[in-house]
Amino acid sequence: MTQTTRAATEKSDPFCLPADRAVELLADAPWRRFAVIGDSLSAGTGDPRPGYAAGGWADRVAGVLRRIHPGLAYWNIAEVGATTARALAAQAPRLADFHPDLVHVPCGANDLFRPQPDYALIERTLRRVFDAATATGAQLTVFTLGRAFQVPAFPDWDDRIHTTNAITRDLARAYGAVLVDMWDHPVNDRADLLSADGIHFAAAGQAVMAAEVVKGLAGVLGGLS
Repeated sequence: MTQTTRAATEKSDPFCLPADRAVELLADAPWRRFAVIGDSLSAGTGDPRPGYAAGGWADRVAGVLRRIHPGLAYWNIAEVGATTARALAAQAPRLADFHPDLVHVPCGANDLFRPQPDYALIERTLRRVFDAATATGAQLTVFTLGRAFQVPAFPDWDDRIHTTNAITRDLARAYGAVLVDMWDHPVNDRADLLSADGIHFAAAGQAVMAAEVVKGLAGVLGGLS
């Protein structure tokens, strides 16, 4: 697919949301305690880009919610390199003490960096992470991996992504999570979407991801037709 150039600035980017519009969409949001667990994708790691504000997608979403609820408690304990097993063992048990009402959960990206991923184990472990997050009573969010995320060292990489994304979609449906499906989002066609590491969305992609999460949450609230 032909790659397209990115918009010149965040303000002119058709896939971003102006701050006031994001606040308008979530004006009735009940969420006052937002937790993020998982890996660097959950955390919002990424390089800066001229014309785009700094900050990962989760920080941006927290900023929108804080304009609605100035006392918002925001707790991002996602870790670079964390597998689903790490999220389950070291992060998920801490959710109960935070008492979140909105939780973002991981989608298994780091489980794919091995000679042969065990998809049954990925599914079981992710399900336990979803169970722990759901037990808090919180609304869950999750996203799928975009097709721009490529690792040439694994010739079957697309198959790995397809299989893992299918697990994420199934779990999102089963647990009523807001699903932000980034696999075929048009932003994947941008030549400079990724950071220098070729893995994480740079600031422009983080801004788009935040917009998609806001729109997904607005859908839960009935704010989008």
